[in-house]
Amino acid sequence: MNQSIFRAPDLSARWWPVFMRNLLVWRKLAIPSLVGNIAEPLMWLVAFGYGMGALVGEITVGGTPVPYILFLASGSICMSAMNAASFEALYSAFSRMHVQKTWDGIMNAPVSLDNVLLAEMLWAAFKALFTVTAILGVMLALGISHSPKLLLAWPILLLVGMMFSCMALIFNALAKGYDFFTYYFTLVLTPMMFLSGIFFPREQLPDLVRIISDWLPLTNAVEIIRPLFMDQWPSAPWRHGLVLVGYTVAGFWVALALTRRRFRA
Repeated sequence: MNQSIFRAPDLSARWWPVFMRNLLVWRKLAIPSLVGNIAEPLMWLVAFGYGMGALVGEITVGGTPVPYILFLASGSICMSAMNAASFEALYSAFSRMHVQKTWDGIMNAPVSLDNVLLAEMLWAAFKALFTVTAILGVMLALGISHSPKLLLAWPILLLVGMMFSCMALIFNALAKGYDFFTYYFTLVLTPMMFLSGIFFPREQLPDLVRIISDWLPLTNAVEIIRPLFMDQWPSAPWRHGLVLVGYTVAGFWVALALTRRRFRA
């Protein structure tokens, strides 16, 4: 009897060898990968933070004036987690799944598709965390923020990486080729980047757009991380956290269902 593609995930510890396999392969390319992942966000930070920041000066966040470079840095770190996780869960995962047929080889061993997908999701989240840790180190070296509350940013940014990995794996399951990912970046990630309060306060958005923005995954990530940069506590951490968890769980479930359908076909 055919089982539903939406059945509960069948997970075990067998995702760990798949994760370690990706780590061992990536270790040979760690330095070029790190440079590639942190170069673009740091250029955004320098160009807009110091260039535009000199013109803008300070921005008021929750009644507190903050330098524009701190405002930008606290948003761009979330954007970096989003981009790093998305690239890994799209291009790299698609290469392993479709081009190199690595997933087929792994599943010849006693490792289920559910565990392979879990490993890919966690691996992309790890890559995102590795990237934002390096960027955060540069931000600390530049003196942008020295808040001790930034220690709490690591687990939150890991969750952000997991969330965007799950969302990207949905499109990975639907893709016929690499060109398909352009739709996701152009129609999903780029608008989200400009509507989530990374470059300017969301208070400037029209009311309807702001209501939609309130429920975007990147917005809720920024709303938790930005106060930590300002040495403050988020105003509604549980609501924002539940939104992130909700997107992660729903995203993984849908990605798993679509991937099961792809491998069944």
